[in-house]
Amino acid sequence: MTKLVVWRLIQLPIILFAVYTTTFALAWLIPGNPLEKDGRRPPPEVMEAMAENYNLNDPVDFYTGYLWKASGVAWLSGDRNGPVFNFGPSLRHENWTVNEILASQLPVSIILGLSAIIIAIVLGITAGVLGAAWPRSRIDVLTILISLVGISIPTFVVGVVLLLVFSVWLEWFPVGGWGTWKHIALPAVTLSLPFAAYIAQFTRSGMIEQLASDHIRTARAKGLPERVVVMKHALKNAFLPVLSYLGPATAAAMTGSFVVEKVFAVPGIGTHFVDAVLGKDITVLMGIVLVYATMLILFNLLVDVAYRFVDPRAS
Repeated sequence: MTKLVVWRLIQLPIILFAVYTTTFALAWLIPGNPLEKDGRRPPPEVMEAMAENYNLNDPVDFYTGYLWKASGVAWLSGDRNGPVFNFGPSLRHENWTVNEILASQLPVSIILGLSAIIIAIVLGITAGVLGAAWPRSRIDVLTILISLVGISIPTFVVGVVLLLVFSVWLEWFPVGGWGTWKHIALPAVTLSLPFAAYIAQFTRSGMIEQLASDHIRTARAKGLPERVVVMKHALKNAFLPVLSYLGPATAAAMTGSFVVEKVFAVPGIGTHFVDAVLGKDITVLMGIVLVYATMLILFNLLVDVAYRFVDPRAS
């Protein structure tokens, strides 16, 4: 276990360096000028001074300077004018730093993503267990159809439909915004459906395999109640593929909610990411990608550790 954690932590900076380099190359090639705001171009002398200040005239200087501060090396070297991991100022939002944007809006995306994953786990495992308990029944067919719909229909289509039905027509939930559980409900459900569909499929396949195994037949032969056989003996082993999926799924839910945040006007980090791409705000773009990549790596590590607690044979 310790060896796994240490090895993954050693890999972390290497992977982040590769992500940083790739993201920088792609971001630098995006057409446009981040110093233009709302189509307005400052005077040439102002543009030149701003470009010089932000190292926008030299990609090598920008690459090394930004990496020096964002990695925390500058802070460790004695430059304490800012946070440890300093992602710099936003090029398009005056008086805002990337760290301030992340601190104010990243928690919203995290709450939304975690809420979606919790809903997906409850819906997916319930549907998978019911389908496996009565295979080829109407319940099983219904769960398979719902899973296919959840995977096939884009989240922005589901979001618009839920918004029209429950917010506009029935007026049960607010149209947009953030602050209460009612603001979280519809976007979390929308975001959860694709993940719930995959979890349902993994659970159903694993449960059908487990229910036909020898140790389940032995448990039934001992006279154990069917509920105990299904929930305690079969579900524990059937949950392992789901657990492996939860790492990238959780990170994806918290980092891939851009469209859902746009549809429901959720003030998460997704809005800033989209604006950064469209406006070539390189510092914001780089900061968000690095934070999200770190989250993805750490969540996968947590899942691997949890997997070894559930199934010691994987150690």
